[in-house]
Amino acid sequence: MTMAEDIAELILQSIVDGALPPGATLPPEADLAEKFGASRLTVREAIRILRTQNVVRINRGRGTQVNPTEDWTSLDAIMRVSAGGLGSTAFVAARLLEARRMIEVGAVQLAADRRTDDDLAELEATIARMREAGDRDDLEAVVDADLRFHAVVMRASGNPFVPLLFDSIGPLLVQTRRQTSSVPGIRRAALRHHQAILDALRHGDAQEARLAMERHLSQMDDDLRGAAPAM
Repeated sequence: MTMAEDIAELILQSIVDGALPPGATLPPEADLAEKFGASRLTVREAIRILRTQNVVRINRGRGTQVNPTEDWTSLDAIMRVSAGGLGSTAFVAARLLEARRMIEVGAVQLAADRRTDDDLAELEATIARMREAGDRDDLEAVVDADLRFHAVVMRASGNPFVPLLFDSIGPLLVQTRRQTSSVPGIRRAALRHHQAILDALRHGDAQEARLAMERHLSQMDDDLRGAAPAM
């Protein structure tokens, strides 16, 4: 990493930690240069990096201000916010679910035509693991089995680009599923939805697979809304 990239990371961490919330103005370049022991040119480059991610904006006469998280264009920065618990985490979770709908509903329809017997067996195994983990109240194992189920569906789509899209948001999925899967009723509902998706895939019914996935993701949306005050 260059020094400018290091400084951009440190400023971003201050934003994630809440020291520089959305709407706040960054200290002047001279102050940042003194703080980080760098030249003003290096600080200017660090701010440029954050501007390209739309994390900050320059307002003439008012300095450099932090943008709302929903304006950011860097997935890495958004993931840092989610992990850091900034106030807009609920927004991140909602947009993440929107992205999942776009990816997973289409993928499950493809999987209905392209899944193999091995895919079906693995899906059944993940449901069993999720149920067993829930019975012993092992939250991490529940989340792991839950996300594994969805990952297998993505792979079963037969399109190699789909799992890559799903994997790119993996850390955020873990975060949101931990928030909801601690509730036994939510875990049981997820198991029912997973079973419905598996049944549709087993019968090669693309329409029912799509509906089952949509019902599952809609339930997840309701779960996230219910968990919003705790985010």
